[in-house]
Amino acid sequence: QVHLVESGGGLVQPGGALRLECATSGSRPSIFTMGWYRQAPGEQRELVARITSSDTTDYADSVKGRFTISRDSGWNTVYLQMNSLKPEDTAVYYCNVHFVLLGRPFDYWGQGTQVTVSS
Repeated sequence: QVHLVESGGGLVQPGGALRLECATSGSRPSIFTMGWYRQAPGEQRELVARITSSDTTDYADSVKGRFTISRDSGWNTVYLQMNSLKPEDTAVYYCNVHFVLLGRPFDYWGQGTQVTVSS
């Protein structure tokens, strides 16, 4: 019973910046991971960044130093600040929450938001 809604995507020139937002609602266990994934046409969905309930973060090598994942104090919103954008960052970006209950994995996804980087 987790609902995720992404926003903040759009068209931006190379070198520009966007901030994506993932609004969350519903119930989560105390231990979980939230992440941003992206999928370009004809490509596999890939992990961009993730943050755990203990505030550990991980990034794909392709975005290290350019993207930052963060969240508000109540975990109502998870952000992805994207700086120095490149054309290869063009994709649909999805928000995800993952957790395990009694040994069973759960994954919830948002609807996605389009990011296009083009001059």
